[in-house]
Amino acid sequence: MFCTPMIDLATEFGVPSYAFFTTNLAFLALMFHLQTQRDEQNMDTSKLNDSDSELHFPGFVNPIPAKVLPTVIVHKDCTPVIIDIARRFRETKGILVNSFMEIESHPLEFLSQSQVGNIPPIFPVGPILNLKGDGHDESSSGEFDVIMQWLDNQPPSSVVFLCFGSMGSFSEDQVQEIAYALEQSGHRFLWSLRKPQPKGAMSPPTDYSNFEEVLPEGFLERTAEVGKMIGWAPQVSVLAHPAIGGFVSHCGWNSTLESIWFGVPIAAWPLYAEQQFNAFQMVRELGLAVEIKMDYKSDSRLEIKEPPIVTAEEIKRGIVGLMEPQSDVRKKMKVISEKSRKASAKGGGSSYSSLRDFISLVLGNMP
Repeated sequence: MFCTPMIDLATEFGVPSYAFFTTNLAFLALMFHLQTQRDEQNMDTSKLNDSDSELHFPGFVNPIPAKVLPTVIVHKDCTPVIIDIARRFRETKGILVNSFMEIESHPLEFLSQSQVGNIPPIFPVGPILNLKGDGHDESSSGEFDVIMQWLDNQPPSSVVFLCFGSMGSFSEDQVQEIAYALEQSGHRFLWSLRKPQPKGAMSPPTDYSNFEEVLPEGFLERTAEVGKMIGWAPQVSVLAHPAIGGFVSHCGWNSTLESIWFGVPIAAWPLYAEQQFNAFQMVRELGLAVEIKMDYKSDSRLEIKEPPIVTAEEIKRGIVGLMEPQSDVRKKMKVISEKSRKASAKGGGSSYSSLRDFISLVLGNMP
């Protein structure tokens, strides 16, 4: 989505341009709506930062708390960039989106309405996932085998998987609260814990050389029979394993789609980018996740205040709700998981048909 200068290059060569939007339809709808509000009514979304108001946007069933608007929407340095990207997207001939109609019918309806303005045709073609590789190489194959063997020894749907993406990490105080919550919940767990980089660093977190330096004293010994600590996580393989019963996630869109594909319910704990907005959609709009802290914002790359510590009690409450075997969230996730697989099925899936329509558009626009 940040490669909009390629639109200028396409124009220079006299060829049509198209965009591939790797996050969801809801965020695309939000971008277009806010860009219209900015251009027509001079709306300044940076004034919504830390606001307690609730907003009504087209394409959404529920009012959206201003506190879950993504940092990139409300941060004064990021807002102009996002608004400009929305403007440039309008210059394309079509937009592919990594989502599917069955999960985002309301945003898709909004984006498809003629009165919205000069929004190009939208093609939901997801879920587009890499299910064959977890990014592990030969040097990490031993760790992969150890993780899979541990999961093989756990009962079905009994393990809470905690993983916060390639850039996700927490302070030592927050790590300790997570540890207390896991221990008090009594559930089995697989926890991918990464070491944060210094404030302002752009590089991803690294692995701890010794988990004891950050965990509560005696935690590893007390939880040795029910839990496993890891650094890097082969996320796709873990989510596909029958022992996994729930996913405590940052709600990055790729991770969300992977969880949906495998039918694993989510406990939402977003960190940065558009993740708070994804969490809102999963918890409030779709009922596919429980909430741990939907408005949590932490981004070492931007000058934002540190979020308050999420307590062990809050985290435990989310984990217990996540692992409830007969919850509505679990039942809904199973249904939408089946729909996600049907969407990309040949000969009738909604995303398959949408991709076919996109190909027809491209051929029709050939110079």
